[in-house]
Amino acid sequence: MNTPTHLILAAAVFAKPGQKKVTAAALLGGFLPDFSLYFMFFWHRFVLNVSENQIFGQLYYSDRWQSIFAVDNSFLVWALILALALVVKRPWLVVLAGAALLHLCFDFPLHNDDARAHFWPISLWRFESPVSYWDSRHYGAILAPLEYIFALILLAILWRRFDHRGVRSVLAVTALLPLAPLVIFGWMFGGP
Repeated sequence: MNTPTHLILAAAVFAKPGQKKVTAAALLGGFLPDFSLYFMFFWHRFVLNVSENQIFGQLYYSDRWQSIFAVDNSFLVWALILALALVVKRPWLVVLAGAALLHLCFDFPLHNDDARAHFWPISLWRFESPVSYWDSRHYGAILAPLEYIFALILLAILWRRFDHRGVRSVLAVTALLPLAPLVIFGWMFGGP
């Protein structure tokens, strides 16, 4: 799934009115499995001036980048963090790890040749799903609109849960976030 949808999903599952620390942990946990990708993309694109085509055509698939992705996309790493959080009884850390694991559960079946090694450090095996959330060669043209509908349903759940005007304003703007990857991919590659 696209990162904005992961954030919306994490909030829908874990965020609670009046519990800012838990809500922040949910959003952070929903984002952390994608952090390294964003960091490396922005560093290479805007500091090192590497083209988007080189980043997503070569660097993304390189052993170096994949080894970094393996760490923050490991079910085992996040399960260990969750276990630790349960032992030390830190609810915010339980939510952070839970949101990251939820992220991985939705990514695992939706990546084809861009799959990650979700069982690092035990294995570098990657499940290359027959479907992709973005790649039209693997049903991405069907899944992308379904993902957007899913995100809108989750936003409606959040709308009902949070009645604060400021939160609802953020939710209204957030409804546009799942469309951002379509715009960005269109800008970078001439299409999603």
